[in-house]
Amino acid sequence: MNRLASALRRSFGVVRDHVGTDHLGNKYYFIPQQKTWTGKVVRAKRIVEAANPSEFEYMEGSIPMEWDAWIRGRRKEPPSMEELMKNISYREQITLKAREVEEKDLALQREEHKEGLVATPRTLATGHAAATSFGREQISEEPTSTANTFQPGSWMPKK
Repeated sequence: MNRLASALRRSFGVVRDHVGTDHLGNKYYFIPQQKTWTGKVVRAKRIVEAANPSEFEYMEGSIPMEWDAWIRGRRKEPPSMEELMKNISYREQITLKAREVEEKDLALQREEHKEGLVATPRTLATGHAAATSFGREQISEEPTSTANTFQPGSWMPKK
C-alpha cells in the first residue's frame, strides 16, 4: 500500500492531508515526507491556506495562536475546535477582568487626588526626544537645523 501511495504521489504531485479548519476559515494541511520522481526526499511540511489569500491584507491574529504553534512545530497535534473556542472565551474573560481592574485603579486614583493624598499626574515632556525643544515649555529662539529649508543669513543673533 505504501508503494502504491508513493507511486501516486510521484505521478500526481504533492499530496496534502486536510488537518482542520479554524473559526476564521483558514484551512490547515499536512504534507507527509515523500520522494519526488527523481528520488529526492522532500521533508514533511505543515501549511495554511488562508481564508483571505491576499498577502498584503494579512493582519496580526489572522491565524489563531494554537494553529500557529502547530504550523511552527511547537505542538505535535493540531488543536480541536473545542480547544480554540475555550481559549477564545478565556481570553475575553481576561480582557474584561483587566478592564475592570483598570477602571477600579483609575477611580481610586481620582479619589486620592480629590483627598489630596497624591499629586495629580501631568506630562512633563511633550514631543519627540530627538527634537531640540524636548522637555521645554516653549520653543527657544535659538537657531536649529532646518535641513533643506535653511537659508544662510536668515537668522540674526540677539543683541
